[in-house]
Amino acid sequence: MRHTAATTALALSLTTAATMTGLLPVTATKASASTADGLDRFRHQPLKWSACKDPKPADSGTQCATLKVPLDYSDPHGRTLDVAISRIKAADPAKRRGILQTNPGGPGGRGLGTPAILRAQMTPEVAAAYDVIGMDTRGLGESSPLDCGLTRATWLRSVGTDRAGFDESWRMAKSDADACWKKYPDILPHISTRNIARDVDLVRSVLGEQKTSFLGQSYGTVLGATYAQMFPRRVDRLVLDSAPDPAAYWIGMQQVMGPANERALDDFAAWAAGRHKRYGLGTTPAAVRATVERLIRRAEAKPIAIAGFRLDDHMLPLVLFAFGTDEAGNEEYAGVLRQLLDAADGKPVEATDSLRAWLTFTLRPQDTGANVDLAATMAIACGDVTTPRDPGWYRKAVERARPTQPVFGPMVNGPVPCAFWKEKPREEPTRISNDVPALQLQATGDTRTPYDGGLAMHRTMRGSRLVTVPVRTHGLYDSSHSPCAKKAVNDYLLTGRLPDKDTICPR
Repeated sequence: MRHTAATTALALSLTTAATMTGLLPVTATKASASTADGLDRFRHQPLKWSACKDPKPADSGTQCATLKVPLDYSDPHGRTLDVAISRIKAADPAKRRGILQTNPGGPGGRGLGTPAILRAQMTPEVAAAYDVIGMDTRGLGESSPLDCGLTRATWLRSVGTDRAGFDESWRMAKSDADACWKKYPDILPHISTRNIARDVDLVRSVLGEQKTSFLGQSYGTVLGATYAQMFPRRVDRLVLDSAPDPAAYWIGMQQVMGPANERALDDFAAWAAGRHKRYGLGTTPAAVRATVERLIRRAEAKPIAIAGFRLDDHMLPLVLFAFGTDEAGNEEYAGVLRQLLDAADGKPVEATDSLRAWLTFTLRPQDTGANVDLAATMAIACGDVTTPRDPGWYRKAVERARPTQPVFGPMVNGPVPCAFWKEKPREEPTRISNDVPALQLQATGDTRTPYDGGLAMHRTMRGSRLVTVPVRTHGLYDSSHSPCAKKAVNDYLLTGRLPDKDTICPR
């Protein structure tokens, strides 16, 4: 999952609501007899590029287009979906090398704006070489979005300290799953990473390219590795930025965030203890942690009123999860905690813009479309792998984690909608094991895709070279933490040469 406090993404997209489009069948044309897979009518479709609906991609010079893809690739003459893609063309047509497809993470992160974000990190030479391509993956954003009528932005919710809190999380998870299956029983079985990888390959073909380069961030590395596993001969240059352990995807990927975020809280506490005079959070790291844990207990006894919202012990850990991702945001994190402490004391507080945006995104998701995007997140994750269905499994996981993960363990081990998914995945999960060359970036203090998981991806992608950055953050190429990592990506995209060996960037 891709998360930064600056975007309040939380593995979710801070986006506007999308309308339902492209879920109706289109008339099939006869596929070329020479093409065994029956996809010629999709490969040869024309694209109409125009200004994007979102003003930010449009302002960056990004163009958008929509193509048809099969709902079910095993039935290419059947129902179709719309998939929206974006493009920033190579700055110098004479030096153009090809296309660089992208995915910002999630699953369920909207991607039409990603080319503009990544293009800003490129050297002029790299910008001249690639058309940078973004995509809202099937079921998301402008790509036949799934609107299940959900009322929350994320299934992440602490179960709290009692059975009633667990039972409420279990009920909410079931409600979300049931709502989507009631509305989209014919579509949900086809929203999966493997089908998204097939969409990526269809985009490559429609754009007339023999190969595609790909830059994936967070969950996007799972998509990139899956593409490399399914279509190894069609990969040009592959960049994996902040990868999880592909074998742990996805419930295990969520659970390992518990220890990682507890370590991040300790790291922050050490920083804040040296600034007690400014923030008043505690004079020692242990005192700062005690302040945080005490605040959660206070929210359990009486929800904290701030900016027109009420934060209880079920949602407060999510605030800490959001703002503790990046060490560059320590000051913002400390300021948010100070405001929450003051609000809990009944003092008048004017919430910062970032906190207000986060509260709106998470607690009033209908205003931002985050509830719609959650449906896509659910569909992909639950459509990829099976998940335990016994409530006892989750209760035991929470209690095992609680002693060493008092803040985040009850959140990342709680019930999830996939426990109530009506159908098992149509395909077996992709086992990643190949020799496709790739450049991988990984931060040692990553709270979303912890470093050990990144090492597991590195081992399964045997042709990869790993660039390690000793920092607490998630997502390195478009961060300011490591010019060394950014240079490694730009050099590789320009020359195609990987480092001779794994490297560690200076802090």
